[in-house]
Amino acid sequence: MEYLHRVMGIGVWYLKETVKSMPGFIHARYVMKRVTLDGKAAVFVYPKNELEPVNMVKKHIDRISRTEGSPAVIILDRLTTRQKEYLIRDHIPFVVEEKQIYLPFMAVYLQERGDSDITEVKTLLPSAQLLLLYFIYQGCQELTTSEAAAGLGFTATSLSRASRQLEESGLIQTEKRGVQKVILSDKSPEELYDMGKGIMTSPVKKTIFVPKKEIGEELALSGYSALSEYSMMNPPTQETRAAASVAAWEKTSAHRMLNAEEQCAVELWRYDPRKLADGECVDRLSLALALNDSRDERVQEALDEMLKQQWKVIDDKRN
Repeated sequence: MEYLHRVMGIGVWYLKETVKSMPGFIHARYVMKRVTLDGKAAVFVYPKNELEPVNMVKKHIDRISRTEGSPAVIILDRLTTRQKEYLIRDHIPFVVEEKQIYLPFMAVYLQERGDSDITEVKTLLPSAQLLLLYFIYQGCQELTTSEAAAGLGFTATSLSRASRQLEESGLIQTEKRGVQKVILSDKSPEELYDMGKGIMTSPVKKTIFVPKKEIGEELALSGYSALSEYSMMNPPTQETRAAASVAAWEKTSAHRMLNAEEQCAVELWRYDPRKLADGECVDRLSLALALNDSRDERVQEALDEMLKQQWKVIDDKRN
């Protein structure tokens, strides 16, 4: 391995001898090669698929080491920050090409950069923001991607893309457990929400004004109309609702309010507001993002009151 020699000066020689007989479940998961590292015998272990939970990996590595009578080293092309922490905790040797080296049996540890360290993410994808809010509403409890996809109506591809961006931004971690991928966080819901606020955006793309007679009750209340339901703030004279599409009102809508008694404001959202809606209103966390820039002190006080109630509801659910 040229990386080890170039960075640490460790000479690596691959041996022709194959590893000793291993159980089928080991061969099914790994390719194994005998090597010497500066003359010290070792086994390089290459996972055939995505890295399994670390507790399982430890059992496999221990089995290979015992059978071969020499240290086994996991060779990877990527490693999340959380996985790295677990591997080091359990003293499992590993090398991540061009990034990290951990060989405790040689007293070697070089840390450069994990694949899940925070990267430059300026704005979350709408799907990633929706997934993050959904995860927060679940109390930041472990959530399988299949459960998240079912709850949000995402395809596997959309869910994978959204979770990957959240992981790359440092907001969540993921682990592979068998055939399932699990979303994790060691943050509280409120802490995670505050962490994500810098790259989450208002869900509202634009607002149009539609004749009230054309608005169905299925549209959730939004804006100040929803905030008045969630707080002690008085309801506004102009009703506001949220929609995932405004194509139905293309011919009858206006871009400004002409008659407050006959028109209703309809917000076009970046994601379907019904996914997280709470009864007749849009969800509280999305609403807070939508109204975050308001300079009205009464609005900010009402938002603080609403969020305080929401964190209590989520915390009660976790306990």
